[in-house]
Amino acid sequence: MRVHGAVARRLKVNRDASGILVEVLRADWPDVFDAEARPFAQTYYSITPAGLARDETVWHVHQLQEDRFAVANGDIVLALWDGRPESPTRGTLDLLPMGASMPDDHQHAVLIPRRVHHGFLVAGSRPATLMNFPTKLYNPRDEGRDAFAAVGACFHDGQPFTWTRVREMLAS
Repeated sequence: MRVHGAVARRLKVNRDASGILVEVLRADWPDVFDAEARPFAQTYYSITPAGLARDETVWHVHQLQEDRFAVANGDIVLALWDGRPESPTRGTLDLLPMGASMPDDHQHAVLIPRRVHHGFLVAGSRPATLMNFPTKLYNPRDEGRDAFAAVGACFHDGQPFTWTRVREMLAS
């Protein structure tokens, strides 16, 4: 991950005749968990239909919590935009494919720092199940939504960020 403070922790896929088992979050992984600085608060999952984004024209952003994403089923492209004024990676866009079709050695849990804009698009023809292990309990006042145009997120070529462009990249 190029966004300062974001972590893509490689997950170990344990595969045998009965299926797979993947540990997604452990208390002894200091890069994504710390009992005081990055505690466990809750777990939830969302199921998003194929081809849809969460959300189509706005970023999600939190001032208080950090998110920890993992994909249990289906495939997504996770987008992170660093607009934090003090960040050494201010202006950086990261796109990370995640999900079931990735090879075993490319399964990740991703830590999304506070104040980093984020969203995801379901790639492929199946719905995706995204799991989140945020560091704070749900707080509707910390559920920020900022329009893509308002934050100025751009691809490396200077073109404004849109999920349509990501879809075009996936199709090519």
